[in-house]
Amino acid sequence: MRTVKDVTFDLLRKLGVTTVVGNPGSTEETFLKNFPDDFDYVMALQEASVVGIADGIAQGLRKPVIVNVHTGAGMGNALGCIVTAYQNKTPLIITAGQQTREMLLLEPLLTNIDAANLPRPWVKWAYEPARAEDIPAAFMRAYATAIQQPSGPVFLSLPLDDWDKPMPDIDSFRTVATRMGPDPVRLAEFAERINAAKSPVIVYGSDLARSEAWHAGIRFAETLDVPVWTAPFAERTPFPETHRLHAGALPAAIGPLGKKFAGHDLVVVIGAPVFRYYPYVGGEYVPKGTQLLQITDDPNMSSKAPIGDSLVSDARLFLDAIQPLIKKRSASVLAPLRGAPGAPDMNAQPLAGDAIMAAVRKACPADFVLVEEAPSVVAEMQDQFRIDQPDCFYTFASGGLGWDMPAAVGLALAERKSGRNRPVIALMGDGSFQYSVQALYTAVQQKAHVVFVVLQNHEYAILKSFADLEQTPNVPGLDLPGIDLEALAKGYGAPATLAKTGAEVTAAVTEAIARPGASVVVVPLTRKRHSLLG
Repeated sequence: MRTVKDVTFDLLRKLGVTTVVGNPGSTEETFLKNFPDDFDYVMALQEASVVGIADGIAQGLRKPVIVNVHTGAGMGNALGCIVTAYQNKTPLIITAGQQTREMLLLEPLLTNIDAANLPRPWVKWAYEPARAEDIPAAFMRAYATAIQQPSGPVFLSLPLDDWDKPMPDIDSFRTVATRMGPDPVRLAEFAERINAAKSPVIVYGSDLARSEAWHAGIRFAETLDVPVWTAPFAERTPFPETHRLHAGALPAAIGPLGKKFAGHDLVVVIGAPVFRYYPYVGGEYVPKGTQLLQITDDPNMSSKAPIGDSLVSDARLFLDAIQPLIKKRSASVLAPLRGAPGAPDMNAQPLAGDAIMAAVRKACPADFVLVEEAPSVVAEMQDQFRIDQPDCFYTFASGGLGWDMPAAVGLALAERKSGRNRPVIALMGDGSFQYSVQALYTAVQQKAHVVFVVLQNHEYAILKSFADLEQTPNVPGLDLPGIDLEALAKGYGAPATLAKTGAEVTAAVTEAIARPGASVVVVPLTRKRHSLLG
């Protein structure tokens, strides 16, 4: 008879899930022993980085990745990035070792007590197999759950003494549909309402990117010839930002967002929540007399929307199905809705966010991947970087710092695995940089082609802007003096450069992109802030 491990690894081969990202611990060593040559193991120094790297690989390759962390303690470290993976809808199979079954009743050291409940509610399914022989089938169920819409992470707790137990050579492999199509009756109703609208407007969210609906989204928007907004805090770019119909990103507050729909009688939201708000600023969700339609692959997003009528469907399948039902409109948008990027002051010292973004953008090649975790300069980034190709921008859906740095490493590894080999540019605040700085180790060791551009203003600027909005002065802990970012980077083995002027930034990023492996460019950033709501 074969062992549980033999049968499980054969199943994973059939599923094509052969990448494991982990930080090994004692309870995981039985899973990892005699690690097979046809599997790829990526090691990180802390479990938050493990999840972030796996998330980047999974998104870049559009396939699940196995995460392996150290029992309950490792799950605790990993939870912040699991929250982001859940909201990113990234299919991860998260595994953690568990203590030996014979001792579980005693709860010895490193027991993962109530293991299945620890990661909830931030996984789609969590389970500790009742028998060792159930592990292969549990992996199959985990895989199926992770990839079905809305996709997302799942969790398995695996006792360390299960792997060598004998079991019959049972094949648990099966195929699973990953997309859900629209109800045809509801689809026809939505098409009729869109055709009847006098002045509709479109809001696109990140599900368009996940469902590869880039071109379908363009076709739908050009048929209606109406403004297209990007949903607030979109973690992926759903629509070309250089397109004449692109109006920009919506603000993340109820009143200001609702005002953007003035003059429109119908809002069509595809692939996004309604809506992802941040600070509370009161007002109307939409103007009086304006209706809203939401298309989402997530029933939970549909049920919790405060307004509007919804349809549950994959974004691409919806757009393909409704396109023949939509009447072509005469041109209503005669000029681009957004002007050219602003002309920043490249001589100021220290540089402002728009100048830094312009200098970095100038250094980027035609094809690159952009990752962002610099919350205080998002507006400037969106102005200077007009993303016009699919699958080249990623950020964190949760708002929780510490995801983007390891995710950039994972995306760089995915670029290499896929053969696309685009360089990854990661824009980081100096506060963000500290959350997962150990991801640099993996970047260096794996020779990941990623350039970290770290904006250093020695503060949590986004929190100071929030304090201004909320009228909460003198909040402690918002300043970050005394951190030598160059020394930190060099300590992990990454080349590091300090660039102060626009020309120096462009030259440093250009040199870093040309260099194989990981690099860090530190740029002083002004402490002058703008309003949180623009």
